[in-house]
Formats: sequence, C-alpha cells, structure tokens
Amino acid sequence: MKKLLGALLLFCTLTLGAFEREPLWPKGKMPDAQDGQMAAMVNEIRTPGFKREEHRMPYLEWFEAPDKSVRNGACMILISGGAYFGTVDVTLINEWHEKLTALGFQCVNLVYRTPRPQGLPIYQSAWEDGQRAVRLVRSEAKKRGFDPEKIGTISMSAGSHLAVLLATSSQTPAYERIDRIDDLPCHINWAIVNAPAYVTSDGASGDPASREGYGPDIKLDSIFKFDEKTCPMSLHHGGLDPYTPNGSTLIYRQLRRMGIPAELHLYPGKGHGAFGFDRAVEFMTQMGYLGPLQPEVALADRFTSDADRAELIREDVWPAGKTPDFRENQCVPYIEWHIPAVRKTRAIQIIYSGGAYSRNDPDAFEVAPARRYLNAMGVTVVTLKYRTPRPEGLAKHITAWQDLQRAIRIVRSEAAEHGLDPDRIGIMGSSAGGHLTLMGVTSSRHQSYLPIDAIDRVSCKVQWGIGIYPAYALTDGLDGGNTTRGNDDSAVLAPEFSFDLDTAPMLFLHGDADVYASMNSVKTWEKMRAMGIQSELHTLALRPHCFQRTASPGTGSYNWLDRIGEYLQPFIAEP
Repeated sequence: MKKLLGALLLFCTLTLGAFEREPLWPKGKMPDAQDGQMAAMVNEIRTPGFKREEHRMPYLEWFEAPDKSVRNGACMILISGGAYFGTVDVTLINEWHEKLTALGFQCVNLVYRTPRPQGLPIYQSAWEDGQRAVRLVRSEAKKRGFDPEKIGTISMSAGSHLAVLLATSSQTPAYERIDRIDDLPCHINWAIVNAPAYVTSDGASGDPASREGYGPDIKLDSIFKFDEKTCPMSLHHGGLDPYTPNGSTLIYRQLRRMGIPAELHLYPGKGHGAFGFDRAVEFMTQMGYLGPLQPEVALADRFTSDADRAELIREDVWPAGKTPDFRENQCVPYIEWHIPAVRKTRAIQIIYSGGAYSRNDPDAFEVAPARRYLNAMGVTVVTLKYRTPRPEGLAKHITAWQDLQRAIRIVRSEAAEHGLDPDRIGIMGSSAGGHLTLMGVTSSRHQSYLPIDAIDRVSCKVQWGIGIYPAYALTDGLDGGNTTRGNDDSAVLAPEFSFDLDTAPMLFLHGDADVYASMNSVKTWEKMRAMGIQSELHTLALRPHCFQRTASPGTGSYNWLDRIGEYLQPFIAEP
C-alpha cells in the first residue's frame, strides 16, 4: 500500500498540468555544474524514493497549449522562489498556469538549479539557467504557436530576483556559448515581478534587507545593468515585506528614468507574498499583450444615475462675513451631503476635484462617478467646492486648505445628527485636489486660519486619504509639471507637508505617463512607510494625467473605482 501511494504521488507530481519536460543543457555542457545542486520542485523532492543525483539537470516544464479560441500568441515563463535554496512555489505555479492558460498564454515552468552554488554569487547558476531557458523558449515559438517577441515572465521572491536579472541584463552573458541555441537573444519582453528579494544593497548578499531598504547609501544592486533591452515591468510588493518594498520603488524609478512603461503596486500590511494577480492582468491588457485594446469609454457615461442617493443637503463652508483671507474674485465654497438610499456604513467620504487651483467642479468626472459609486456601496459622500482661482498674495493652495479644514470640522460636528461616525472620515481629491488631500492628511495639526467659532475647536484630523494623481507634491513641480519627472534625488517632497503625528494612511492612484509625475505618489508613499504608516499605491502604465476620463475595459484605468472600494473596506466595515 505504501509503495502504491508513493507511485500515485509521483504520478501526480509529474503530470499535474504539465505535458513535457525539456532539459536546459546538452549532456556534459552545463556551466558551473556542482554535485551539491539539483533541479526539482519541492513537491517532487518530497515524493517517496526521490534521488537527488537523478535530478541534476534544470529543465523547462511545458504546459498544455491554450485553447485556440483564446490564444493570444504569447508565452509566459513561470519562475518559483525559494531563496535560491529550492523552488518551492508549487501552489503559485499551478495557479498561474491555470489562470494564464485560460487567458490564452502558452505557459512554461522554469525549474532552475538550487541550492545556492558554492564559491559563486547566489544567483549565478540560476541566471545561467534563466538565460538558457529564454533562448530555448524563443527557439520553440514557431512550433508552439507564439510570437518569439511576446515572451513574458511571472515570478516570486528569489525567482523575481532572477526575473529582474532577465529583464534588465540580457546583454550581459551569464555563460559562454555552448551551441546554436546560444546564438538566439535571451531578452524577455515584459515581467510580472512579485516581491523581488535581494535587490537592494543592504540585502544583496541573500538575506532580508538589513536596514529595510532605508538610507541615502542604499542602492539597487549593481548586478542589474538596465541595458537597452530592459523591458516593461509590473512590480508587486507587500508593505511589510522584510525583502524591502523599497527595492520595487527603486526598480520602478530606474525604469521611469529610462522612459520604460511600468507599473508599481504596493499593498499595505502585507508581508512576503504574491499579491494582485488581477492588477498584472490589467497591466498586460493595457500594454496590448493580451491582444488589441477595446475602444475607450468615457467614465461619465458609465456612472450617470443618482438612484442610490436618497437625499442631497447643501451648506456653506463659512458664516457670512467670516471667510478667512477673503478674495473678491474667488468662488463661494460649499459642501453637499449625498446620503445613500441604503446606508451600509457610518463612515463618511469627502471628495473634491482638481483644476490647478484655478477652478474646481464637484460635479465633474473626477467626483460625480466616484460619489455615485460609493453611494451604491452604501457610503455617505460629502462633496466640497473650495475657493478658486488661486488667491492673490498667498500660496496657491492656502484658501483651498482653509476650506478643507473647515469642511472636515463641519462634517465631524454634524456626523452624529446624520447617524454617522465622526471618527471615520476620509478625504479624496485629484490633481490639485490630490495635493490638497496631502495637505489634509499630513498637516491636520497645522493651523491654516484663526478660529472663528465653536466648530473650529473640532479636530480636522482624518482617518484615511485617497490621492488621485496628486500634483505639486515634489520640488521639481511646485507650480506645474515635474521637470525631472520626479526621478532625480533632488526632487523631494514639497515643504508645505508637515507629516505630523496625525498623518493618516493613504491610497494612491497615478498614471505612469503623467506629466505631474507618478513619483509624487511614490515618494510620498516612501515617506509614509519610513514613518511606519502603511499605505497602498498603484501606478498605471502608459496612462496620463486624468487617466480615468476615458479608459479601455479591462485596464486599471477602467477599474480604478474598484481599487477605492477595496481600499475602503477596513475603514467602512461596521463592528
């Protein structure tokens, strides 16, 4: 019976979704061969009767071809992690294979040599195997029905370290030529990178980042060359990963310096793991790897109904004659309460638009669809019309900041009479409104005007913020587009943000191609992480400022409101 169970386990291990194994190297030609290494997934190693000496050869494991009805002409190489001590992500490989095959990709699993080689860099034999694997995959393109220039990777941890090497350093040979296969190029065309380990200088030796990726002397490991064949990437990282998420922000910044489209997805409170597969699919959709994009749709045409709103209440922000720093040419600020027909939470979301601090519209595409979406979720929304245009003789944002602080105080003071929670208030704005959100989130202890009545004794602290392509957040773009795209180290956070002790966590959404650079969001996220504040961030490849005005179905720009709905769940959940 024991032998039968062992045979069955071995059969399942060898046939689980995989049809064919292909050795990477000709017999006797494997570079840097070491007796202490082998190539096998962890489930195979645990099979009764497994013999290490019979598994020296790294291999490709080709899965079944996708159905002809969904084939997209592309191939995905799946790369497990395991600290370069083993290849352990059996569950992930199977999940990726199943989902990606259904999307039309030919999938192939790369099983590289482990454990770490003796006397060589920890990645060396895996890198050799990886470059050879890409060449073999490219050589099989015609036979297996995919484009040799549509090869991507999806990876985890040490596997992601290997994937970043493949993505950035294909012009650096990892080994000397062996045969005609090595005459083929070994670049990949895109990479989905989950939790890349060992990429910062404080963790490059193969351990968790000793200083968590912080410090002016912390750099990307110099092994990553970022050569002319460096490809687009979608980077995914947990905010609490000991293999620091700052490694992903540094990779992202370098890709931006090179003008290579990229996405960065950072998940608050998450440790070491693979997160956001659906975000990866959106990235591949936006980039055209799944096929031609569908026509773009106007956001305002998708959310047109106020049927989920039961009541609309409007009130002025300031008592007559009490507006601080009053300017004749500015509009009169007001708030509107949008009470949902079916209230499912006592939390409150305040929303306002952008407009370069020259104008703002609480019924525009940046606000109205979001408040309708949230009303449908049962969330009470308050919209704000703040004073514009820019006040003469003052910084561009001062009167808007005063209006925001006053609005938060009004909402907090009136929440109970609406049956709402005065201690669950979030703010959300786009562009200049995103800058205003940063003011509200980071500087609530900073007085923007002298108190005028009892309402001003109420706190203007918020519990969360949502920044949609915030502008003016870095010193290279204090009054316009970012001159260095925010990539230069000299571009630091604007001095008006206090980052006081009441600074709240945030969700950031930003187009990667925004002239008001996505580094506005990324560098704010980095600052908050350094303070111990876990925030969420998503950048969107190829997308400009106002990325959501029109968007193609299936992309992150089209689904952006769902990121807000997901992010709000812990804040709006009732006990």
